[in-house]
Amino acid sequence: MSNTKTPAATIADSNVVSKYKAAADVTNSAVRKVLAACKEGAKIIDLCKLGDAAIEVGLSKQYTKDKKMSKGIAYPTSVSVNTVVCHFAPGDNDDGAEQALATGDVVRVQLGAQIDGFAAVVGETVVVGASESNPVTGKAADAIAAAHYAGEAIQRLLKPGNRNMTVTDRVQKIASAFECKPIQNIVSHEQKQNDLDGGKQIILNPTDEQRPVFPSCEFAPYEVYLIDVYITTGDGHAKKSERRTNIFKKTATTYQLKTKAARAVINEVGQKFSKFPFTIRACDDERKIRMGMIECTKVGVAQAFEIHEEKPGEAVGQVTFTALVTPNGVERITRGAAFDPKVVQTDKKIESAELLELLQT
Repeated sequence: MSNTKTPAATIADSNVVSKYKAAADVTNSAVRKVLAACKEGAKIIDLCKLGDAAIEVGLSKQYTKDKKMSKGIAYPTSVSVNTVVCHFAPGDNDDGAEQALATGDVVRVQLGAQIDGFAAVVGETVVVGASESNPVTGKAADAIAAAHYAGEAIQRLLKPGNRNMTVTDRVQKIASAFECKPIQNIVSHEQKQNDLDGGKQIILNPTDEQRPVFPSCEFAPYEVYLIDVYITTGDGHAKKSERRTNIFKKTATTYQLKTKAARAVINEVGQKFSKFPFTIRACDDERKIRMGMIECTKVGVAQAFEIHEEKPGEAVGQVTFTALVTPNGVERITRGAAFDPKVVQTDKKIESAELLELLQT
């Protein structure tokens, strides 16, 4: 009997590229629907359901001949408003679910789809009611612009041969130009089939303790990255929220769970969602899943996507995208609404010749 492992599927295979791009088409369409619906009076819970439903409808039209192929949500729709930084995907009865958006709210939407385990995820920031005649200004404009240009820089720096800490340094300089900082403990990951948390990582704002020990890596052809950029006008320290966590995912960690309930839950989660993030709301028995997740997260066989909050008065901009690293360049396959400097009007700008040259390439 052979012990040879099947080689990992990469974007060196055109079929894999096609699946990534098909997932990206679904993701991009879904996020644009949610962003367009972020109007005064729209409720957070309805926006989350809109995004998830749009993903499911989009996936139903992809690879229809292969009934056995895995297709699903790679990241459930989260809608995080103002000081709520990330991962807010409430259940129907959670505090904040019925919160209605108001003009001027800064809204971060994130979602993703996967086909055969190849995921495309996107995150975008929009301000309710913003337009050329009613532009975004002040701190919100600074944070959104900084996140946009940081994302553009990262896309250019992911090329083979560059290193992760080069990305870290350039993003910090861009954030500084807008008097902002990347939020600490936000890490971008290499993606692999059925895994959003692959081996290589990029950290944008390491602590003094993290910087000397964070694993250095070099980007290589045929890699895929999930880039997460969160830029704040604050000090970079977002705190854990008291709001209830609703997004979880199964990890690669194995452990003999003690309770029958936890074993049943982790098996159900694995069968239904694989190792992709899911929301409790998507489960048939929310109470059972939530109870089982207590032990699962405690021992590390599941990960909780905790909600974090920024201080009142500060603004946060998010840009999240999936990028394919090829021998000929970097292709960004997910993107929300186009950044418009006529709508996002900051009085700050990048003056570094080095950074300007990078952004012009």
